[in-house]
Amino acid sequence: MYEYLAGIITEIKPDYIVIDVNGVGYKVYSPTPFAYQEMQKARVYIEQIVRDTGITLFGFQTEEDKGLFLKLLSVSGIGPKSALAIMAAENSNSLAEAIEQGEVKYLTRFPGVGKKTASQIVLDLKGKLGDYVQRVDQLPDQEVSPELNDALLALLALGYTKKEVDRITPLLAKEQATTADQYIKKGLALLLKK
Repeated sequence: MYEYLAGIITEIKPDYIVIDVNGVGYKVYSPTPFAYQEMQKARVYIEQIVRDTGITLFGFQTEEDKGLFLKLLSVSGIGPKSALAIMAAENSNSLAEAIEQGEVKYLTRFPGVGKKTASQIVLDLKGKLGDYVQRVDQLPDQEVSPELNDALLALLALGYTKKEVDRITPLLAKEQATTADQYIKKGLALLLKK
């Protein structure tokens, strides 16, 4: 029913915020309540969930986060509180990347997510979260050379996760390589060290 609420944040608690919209205080559960500040004007993207026990509002800083929440809800065995806990523990990009890479073990570290649920998340959402994953080829040109960028893409194509490639990128940027092949060799050496 609601797309967003725009008002003033009047209260911040560990799992929710209160947003005053024209004199009405809405209690909104959020994965990141401390991202807001009291008395701050804010637009909070809302998902309203109606259950037998009541009506609950869930709020997000961006439409993308709201979309990811809805995708998590579509997974069998994931309810609103579980989806919120998963999103609170990880940023959207890292979470989407883990799902896209099929990292079941990584997903089991979230509250209330066992191996079966993690496998279900991957099964249901893999291939559907491309919009949430920041690709290495979208890095600003000034951060890495074209040769290094090509090497990073090649390492991803070889099956390494974005997290692994991100970890070695600063080290590779310091290397004096001049071709993508040289960066790839050095990158593989770093990845195999672990």
